[in-house]
Amino acid sequence: MKRGFKYRFYPTEAQAVELSRTFGCVRKVYNLALQARSEAWGQRGERVGYEATSALLTVWKRTEELAFLGEVSSVPLQQTLRHLQTGFTNFFAKRARYPRFKSRKKSRASAEYTRSAFRWRDGTLTLAKMADPLDIRWSRPLPDGAVPSTVTVSRDPAGRWFVSLLCEDPGVRPLPATDAVVGIDVGLEYLLVLSSGEKIGNPRHERRDRTMLARAQRTLCRKQVGSSNRAKARVKAARIHARIADRRTDHLHKITTRLVRDAQTLVIEDLAVSNMVGNHRLARAINDAGWRQFRQLLECKASWYGRDVITVDRWFPSSKLCSTCGALAADMPLHVRTWTCNCGTTHDRDVNAARNIMAAGLAVTVCGAGVRPQRNPPSGQSVMKQKALRCEP
Repeated sequence: MKRGFKYRFYPTEAQAVELSRTFGCVRKVYNLALQARSEAWGQRGERVGYEATSALLTVWKRTEELAFLGEVSSVPLQQTLRHLQTGFTNFFAKRARYPRFKSRKKSRASAEYTRSAFRWRDGTLTLAKMADPLDIRWSRPLPDGAVPSTVTVSRDPAGRWFVSLLCEDPGVRPLPATDAVVGIDVGLEYLLVLSSGEKIGNPRHERRDRTMLARAQRTLCRKQVGSSNRAKARVKAARIHARIADRRTDHLHKITTRLVRDAQTLVIEDLAVSNMVGNHRLARAINDAGWRQFRQLLECKASWYGRDVITVDRWFPSSKLCSTCGALAADMPLHVRTWTCNCGTTHDRDVNAARNIMAAGLAVTVCGAGVRPQRNPPSGQSVMKQKALRCEP
C-alpha cells in the first residue's frame, strides 16, 4: 500500500526563493488552464482536456509575458494540469464542485514532483533546479528500502515548510480479526462516548488558546493592509492556529488508532457536519471538536487494517430509544442527561445512544445495507443533531 510520510524541512535562502517561484508558477498555470477550459466551453461549446492544456503550456512559455514559466521545473506545472483534469473529472461525476481559481493569499502553496524531477540517494532528497539536498528533520524513519515515487513540497500560512514522500509501506497489513464491536456517539461535552460506557473527554484545544488568538487577531486588524507589519502579524496569528490544529490532529490520531486496534467493527452516525456548523452558536465548538476529521481518520485506518466502519442514518433516534426494551420515549428535552424508561431501566443519555448505534450497526451487518434505520425528520425540526445542543457556554 502506498502511504504518505510528511516531514518538516528548513530550506536555505536560495531554496526558499526557488520554491516560492515554483509555487507562484504552479498557481499561474492552474488559473490559466482553468480560464482556457472555461472559455472554450462557454464560448464555443468545446471540451479541452489535459493534452490540450499541456500543449497550451508550451505556447505560454514561448511568449514574452509568460517566459518566466520556463525558469522553474516543468514537472510541477504538468502535475497541476493533471490535478485540474482530476478536478473536472470529479465535477462531471458529481463528486465535487466546479474547479475554482487559486488565490495567492488563500490557496495552499504546494508543488508536486515526480521521479524525473528529484533525486533520492542515501536518504537525501534533492529537487530539480537545486544543487543542495533539502534539510529534512526525519521525525520517523521511512519503511526499509522505500523509494519515494512522488514528492510534494508545501508551505503553510505559518511559514513552515513540509515535504511529503509517497512510498510503498509493506508494514500496513490487516490486523488479526476480533469479535469486538463498538458503537460511537460523538458530542461536545464528551468528544466520544462508547457503547462500553467509556467517555472520552473533549480537550477543547481552541478554547485553551482563545485569549491569545483573539489578541493576535486584533493586532492583525490594526495593521495597515499591504504593510510588512501586517504580514508579520498574520504569521503570528497563523502560528497559533497551526498549534491548535496540530494538537487536535495528534489527539484524534491517538484515539482512532486505539479504536481500530481494539475493535473489528466500528459503528458511527452519519452526521451532516456541514449543515450543523450553520448554527453559529455551535459552529466554533463543532469545528474545534473535529468530528469530520475524526471520521476521515477512522475510515482511512480501518481500510488499512481490515476493520469495518458502519454508518447509521443521522435521523435514527438513538437518544430516545431504550436500549433494553426498545421503547421510544415521546419527548427528550436537551437538559435531560439521564432518564428512566417504563421498563424500569435508568439510562445515561450518551451511553444509551452509543449502545443503540451499535445495535443498529449490527442489524446492518446481519441483514444487509438495505435495513439501515431511516426516518423522516419531524416537521419543523432543524437538520441540527439534537445532541449537538449540549455545547457549554
